[in-house]
Amino acid sequence: MNRRRFIKVVGFCSLFMHSWLRELFAAPGSTVAVARGADHAETTRKAIAALGGMQRFVKPGQTVVVKPNIGWDRAPAYAATTNPTVVRTVVEECLKAGAKKVKVFDRTCNDPRRCYASSGIEAALKGMKGVEVKHPEEERYKTVTVNGKALKEFEIYGEALTADVYINVPVAKHHGLSRLTLGMKNVMGILGGNRGAIHKNLDQALADVNSVFKSHLTIIDATRILTDHGPQGGDLRDVRVLNQIIASTDIVAADAYATTLFGLKPSDIAVTRTAYQRGLGEMNLDKIKIVKV
Repeated sequence: MNRRRFIKVVGFCSLFMHSWLRELFAAPGSTVAVARGADHAETTRKAIAALGGMQRFVKPGQTVVVKPNIGWDRAPAYAATTNPTVVRTVVEECLKAGAKKVKVFDRTCNDPRRCYASSGIEAALKGMKGVEVKHPEEERYKTVTVNGKALKEFEIYGEALTADVYINVPVAKHHGLSRLTLGMKNVMGILGGNRGAIHKNLDQALADVNSVFKSHLTIIDATRILTDHGPQGGDLRDVRVLNQIIASTDIVAADAYATTLFGLKPSDIAVTRTAYQRGLGEMNLDKIKIVKV
């Protein structure tokens, strides 16, 4: 082999090895599972299975919080609250994985008794062994130091803080202030105190909270979405049936993909954009592995 050819071969091998090593040691990217189907229980199970199954997140004997959106006195058809079938299926999967207890709650905006009943979530979970559906109790909120850009401290519900696993199950919908409310904003349901005050600097405040309190798994209910007059809704003409479930361990990536269901880009949503800029997850769709099942 002459010298020139030898140099070319060595150069090619070096380039190949560099590429191989880069792939081998690169940090794993964000994955978003997207499942479709009119059978919402089966669709939810498919989305969870695409991420490795609930046993990846929940271990035998653990306490799990499943946090849907129960914030409004609306029937499920209005897409203001999380689909009760989706919530029940997530809870069932937690129990199958060995959860000792599954707690379901939300700090509502309307009367909690009416919200829990109207949403259908209370009835969907009634009688399930090992499942606790309750209204948050004021004395159980704990002050947590945030030291963020908008918040120095805030009250977070104690049972969310002490749970082994926190699963965030929002409904995808329009919001009059933030344009959309998805996974990042659904975490407001575990906050106490004056939540209205954080709307003054909402994107930074939500980034502060989500940087301190992590969702282990985000499952976005897009079986039907609210396209206008959110977050409360009330007009069925604003509802679109999509029969989709979106799941990811990266809350920013989940929100980013869900944004496209509304004909928007992730960068159009300040909450998503700020979370990405602060390193809380990936919002660039071309860098997210999207698994459709």
